[in-house]
Amino acid sequence: MTAQMKATGIDKAPGFDIPDPLSLPTLKGKVSDEEWKLRCDLAATYRLASIYGWTDLIFTHFSVRCPDEDGKARFLINPYGVLFDEMTASALVKVDVDGQVVADTPYFSNPAGFTIHSAVHMARDDAHAVLHIHSPYGVAVSAQQDGLKRYTQFAMVVHDDIAYHDYEGIALDHDERERLVADMGVHHFVILRNHGTLTVGANCATAFLRMYFLEQACKAQILAQSDTKPPREEGPEMSAKVMQQGAPAFVPGLGDNLAWPGLLRRLNRLNPGYDV
Repeated sequence: MTAQMKATGIDKAPGFDIPDPLSLPTLKGKVSDEEWKLRCDLAATYRLASIYGWTDLIFTHFSVRCPDEDGKARFLINPYGVLFDEMTASALVKVDVDGQVVADTPYFSNPAGFTIHSAVHMARDDAHAVLHIHSPYGVAVSAQQDGLKRYTQFAMVVHDDIAYHDYEGIALDHDERERLVADMGVHHFVILRNHGTLTVGANCATAFLRMYFLEQACKAQILAQSDTKPPREEGPEMSAKVMQQGAPAFVPGLGDNLAWPGLLRRLNRLNPGYDV
C-alpha cells in the first residue's frame, strides 16, 4: 500500500474492472422502500448536478442519511469510477460514519471523501442530505477576502445563513470535523474557504435548491466584479428582508415541491435511467 493510498484511507488497489453502472443488477426490492427512495433521489441529484455544471469529475460528493441498521448510522455516497451523469440508485455505496463500506458493491469508495459529510450528518438532525461541490464560481468566491457580498437577490436570499470554514488542506484529518461543525453552527450554507461550497437539507430537493441559489449568487458576484466600477451592494437591513421573503422556498413540504418535481421530469427527458 502506497503512502498516498494510506493518507486517503484507500486500503487496496481497486484494479481496473470498474463496471458500467447500468450493467448492475437493481437493488430495488432488495433494500427497504425508504432506502430505495433515498437512492433514487440521490442518484437524481448527481445527474442534475451534471446538467447544471456542478461536477468535478468524481472529486466531490453528495450524501444522504439512510435508516440506521442495528442502531448504527448508515449513509449513501457516490463510488469512484462512476461519473455524476451516469449515477444510478443501485451504484451508490452504503457506508458507516467513518466512510467504510458496509454493503456489497463492485465499486470502491474513499473514506476520506466522507470526512466533511460525516461531521455534518452526525451533528445536525436536519442535515439528511449534504451537497458539497467545487464549482469554479463557488471556489472563486471562497477565495475572496470578503466571501459572498450582498450584490444580488440570489445572494441576499442566502447571505445571512452562510457560515465560513477556513481551509485546512484536503479533508483527510478527522480532527477537522469538530472545527467544521463548530463553524457551521445552525447555518444551512457553508463556504469552505479556498475550497468550495456546501449545503444541507431535510432531503435532496431542499439541499439542491439551496445549492442552486448559492451557486447563482457566486456566479453573479464574479460576473458583477468584471465591471470597471465596484458593484453596488445592498445593506444588512435589505439583506435580512430578502432572506425572510425567500425563506418559504426552503420550508419542508413547500420548498421541496416547488422545483423538484419539474427537475425530475427534466432529468427523465434529458438523461433517464438514474432510478435503476
